[in-house]
Amino acid sequence: MQFYPVSGSVHNAVHLFRKPVLKFRLFRRRLTISSQRMAVRSALPWPVRWVMGAVMLGFSAAIALWAFEFGKGIAGLDTNAKDELKQLRSEVIQLRSDRDKAQTVANTSGSLLTAEKAAQEKMATQIKQLESDNRLMRDDLGFFEKLLPAGGGDAASIRSLQAELLSATQLKWQVLVIQSVKNAPDFNGKLDLTIHGTLVGKPWMVNLPGGAQILQFKQYRRIEGILDLPPQAVVKTVTAKIVEGTVTRSVQTFKL
Repeated sequence: MQFYPVSGSVHNAVHLFRKPVLKFRLFRRRLTISSQRMAVRSALPWPVRWVMGAVMLGFSAAIALWAFEFGKGIAGLDTNAKDELKQLRSEVIQLRSDRDKAQTVANTSGSLLTAEKAAQEKMATQIKQLESDNRLMRDDLGFFEKLLPAGGGDAASIRSLQAELLSATQLKWQVLVIQSVKNAPDFNGKLDLTIHGTLVGKPWMVNLPGGAQILQFKQYRRIEGILDLPPQAVVKTVTAKIVEGTVTRSVQTFKL
């Protein structure tokens, strides 16, 4: 076998090829399990590191606070801010007080308006009732004036006598008395009422409880009442009598 000498250029090429291969093998060995573990440890102890971190944080906070205050000063936000805040708070308190007073006045006004409205409604109802009563009185007066004669006659007379049984033991009666002479003086007398009938089949009579009623009027007077009857009483007639002093002015009988 004959060997030929290798030239220098070839040797250099082989050397350049082997160098990357060796680097790749070393890198692959580090990635495998068989590679050695390495740990980088600081030479400073942990308390010193904590103190240095705290100092750095405090320094950063101081710089941030200084930058914030410096920015407020540049923007003009800190000029009289406390005085303005105090003034605004005082104004808010005053506005709240004014609002409460206005609310109280509004509530009082509402109550007064409600009461006034109720009073007006009540007054309107009373006015309507008075107008109705006045109208009835005018009608009655006109009717009674037409009944008055031109002159003469007795001073007072019974113009109407009515009676009705409300129940077996109650009798309602009504008497209308009128002056028969125009411009006559006031009549002062008495009204006597007598009920005739039967009680348990026997004749029976009764007068008004307490006796005759005092009667005083100028032009006319309407008298009415309810009389209690004993059980089994049968009313047949009711007699009304107007007496002035010892003189009987008018007598009228109503049959049931």
